Amino acid sequence: MSDTAAGLLTVLALVVVLGVTHVPLGDYMARVYSATRHWRVERVLYRVCRIDPDADQTWATYALSVLGFSLASVLFLFGLQRLQHLLPLSLGYTAVEPHLAWNTAASFVTNTNWQNYSGESTMGYLVQMAGLAVQNFASAAVGMAVVVALVRGFARSRTNRVGNFWVDLVRGCFRILLPLAVVATILLIGAGVVQNLSDTHTVSTLAGQTQHLPGGAIASQEAIKELGTNGGGPYNANSAHPFESPNAFTNLLEIVLLLLIPFALPRTFGKMLGDKRQGWAILSVMAVIFASMLALVTTFEAKHSGTALQAAGAAMEGKEVRFGVPSSALFANATTLTSTGAVDSMHDSFTPLGGGVPILNMMFGEIAPGGTGSGLYGILVLAVITVFVAGLMVGRTPEYLGKKIRAREVKFAALYILTTPAVVLIGTGVAMSIPSARASMENAGPHGLSEVLYAFTSAGNNNGSAFAGLTGNTDFYNIALGMAMLIGRFLPMLFVLGLAGSLAAQKPVPATDGTLPTHRPLFVTMLVGVVVIVVALTYFPALALGPLAEGITR
Repeated sequence: MSDTAAGLLTVLALVVVLGVTHVPLGDYMARVYSATRHWRVERVLYRVCRIDPDADQTWATYALSVLGFSLASVLFLFGLQRLQHLLPLSLGYTAVEPHLAWNTAASFVTNTNWQNYSGESTMGYLVQMAGLAVQNFASAAVGMAVVVALVRGFARSRTNRVGNFWVDLVRGCFRILLPLAVVATILLIGAGVVQNLSDTHTVSTLAGQTQHLPGGAIASQEAIKELGTNGGGPYNANSAHPFESPNAFTNLLEIVLLLLIPFALPRTFGKMLGDKRQGWAILSVMAVIFASMLALVTTFEAKHSGTALQAAGAAMEGKEVRFGVPSSALFANATTLTSTGAVDSMHDSFTPLGGGVPILNMMFGEIAPGGTGSGLYGILVLAVITVFVAGLMVGRTPEYLGKKIRAREVKFAALYILTTPAVVLIGTGVAMSIPSARASMENAGPHGLSEVLYAFTSAGNNNGSAFAGLTGNTDFYNIALGMAMLIGRFLPMLFVLGLAGSLAAQKPVPATDGTLPTHRPLFVTMLVGVVVIVVALTYFPALALGPLAEGITR
């Protein structure tokens, strides 16, 4: 079977699985976050932590809970890495260097999972399981909790309460992520993914050298790594490593896992609002953007330029040769349109324009479908901007889902949209102005700029994938990218929660003949246009100097 045919079948299988799971999973998550009863084990946990699970929080208290929990998580993970050499199952590895430990702690707590280290030569089993894998659950659940608070803001009226963060966090972890991760782990083990705690094995290579291969609880970490749109791999080669993804089935399964929850959340949104049409509209926008970007990256990688590439029949450098260009393009598109960052091919080796598509995917804000929670609240903020623009066109106060979009709501939405571009562009500019930071670039010219732009885009948008040509394990990049991850994650969350509180305090506005229907194709088209225009106007100069310049000159 040709690579093209295999790629088409992979896409078809992906669409079928996501289509079959969309309604039941979306409805289940709506029931989880709307339930009034607590499980017995949850009540025990609340009692131990002295949490009142029936207390509703204001948006400010909810935000403080998010920040407090995340700060404690950063400190715990940092300390665990620094004490690694004293812990069991360390495999003899030393304590992680302070700047790298800081970067890694910020990375995993923010759901970024950027890795300035090789997992198989840096982290022992205990740190991987008790530190990194735990944060894969927690950071994903935090994102889901924030979007649920925003949905409650739309659904509730005349109140300053948006829910209980601790309840949302616990339910996201134990009722949604954990059961799905168990099922995924079993499937991955059955398909050949490694799951053990064995010592490191020394093997002889074909070149006559020796190589040290650790095992580890790979399948269980792989499951939540993709399911929570995290992306951090136990091995440096990530999902291209045969221990993480040994065959075409596991490659497809991992793509399914990283898209499963984000594509089901629009259904949850519509269900909690009591208007499923709104969920279908948001899902349509996500699907249109996803399909369009997949077509672009696949075309750029297939219609390559250059005598050598044409003679080879494909731009195969850095690709997952087991599955071909189409499957590599599909994985790259899925991982950068979510906040996953897992890779089964090296994006730095994509053609210039093909490599520009993953950068653009992240610049969209990873909203198609985005990360667990972060994708949906990102596109809902853009929906608020869309109805505001539409209101300006007809000269009336805009409304969305029965709530007026006033100056306060627009300010929260505008601040959300401006935060990440500021982090990305300022960070890239500072890096390009510092000689020691430029020295980390393996390539000069437009491609070198693309490497740095990709790094800050990935960090600021909490993606985690990278152009491999940049040496990130330096003091500057460990500190700067760590700051970019934290600002890019939590500042937008504060604006989302502020928007949720502002919406919840309003009284519902009845629809009139002048109200823009937000479940019809016209609104879907307008929302897609706003996404494209906002990104194009913000990032086009940087893209023109990087991947576009390189693509035109080749």
